[in-house]
Amino acid sequence: MFRQAIASSSRALRSAPRIAQPLRQQFQPAAAVYSPSAFQPLAARWYSDAKEGEAGKAADAKDEVAAAGDEVAQLKKDLEAKDAEAREWKDKCLRTVADFRNLQDRTQRDVKTARDFAIQKFAKDLVDSVDNLDRALTTVPAEKLNVEKNESNQDLLNLHEGLKMTETILIQTLAKHGLERVDPTGEKFNPNEHEATFMTPQPDKENNIVFFTQQKGFKLNGRVLRAAKVGVVKNA
Repeated sequence: MFRQAIASSSRALRSAPRIAQPLRQQFQPAAAVYSPSAFQPLAARWYSDAKEGEAGKAADAKDEVAAAGDEVAQLKKDLEAKDAEAREWKDKCLRTVADFRNLQDRTQRDVKTARDFAIQKFAKDLVDSVDNLDRALTTVPAEKLNVEKNESNQDLLNLHEGLKMTETILIQTLAKHGLERVDPTGEKFNPNEHEATFMTPQPDKENNIVFFTQQKGFKLNGRVLRAAKVGVVKNA
C-alpha cells in the first residue's frame, strides 16, 4: 500500500511540467506589432477635424446670411410695392372725396339758385305792373298834393294816397321774395346795372354820375333782373 502511494505521487510529479508548459505557452505575451499610424500624434488629427468643422460652420453661416439678405431684400421690395400701391389708392380716395364734395357744393349751389330765381319769369312780368303804378303816381303834379284837402281835390288826394299805400305794400311784399327796386339817381354809372339812354354835360356835377332815372331797375336776390335806364353826366 505504501509502495503504491509513493509510485502514484512520483508519476504525478513527472506529469506536472508537461501540464504547466502549455499553460506557460498560453499565457506568453504576444510580440509587439509595429504600426506607423499608432505613432501619429492624436492632437494633430483632432486639430484638423476641428478646423474643417469650423470652416463648414463658417460656410453654413455665410449661406444663412446670404439667404437672410436675399429674404430681407425681397421683403423690402414687397414693402415698397405695397407702399406705392397704398399711396396710389390713397390718392384715388382723396380725389374721389374731393370730387364728391365738389359735387355736393355744386348741387347745393344749383338748388339755391333754382330756389332763389324760381320766380324770375314771374318777376319780369310783374315789374311792368309796378312801373305802371309808379307812373300813375308821378302823373299827379306835386303842387296839387301840397294843398289842403277840400271838396274839389279830396278825391284826387284820396286816390293818390291809396295808390301810394298800394305801391308801398307791393314793394315790401316783393322785397320779402328777393325782388328789389333800384333808383340809381345820384350814383356813379355802373354798366353792369345801368343802361345809359343819353349823356349830357352838367357843369355842376361830376362825370359819369346818374342825374336822371328814366326807368327804375330791379334786382332779384342780388342779380340784375332789369337794368335801370338812366341819363349820365358827360362833361367834355
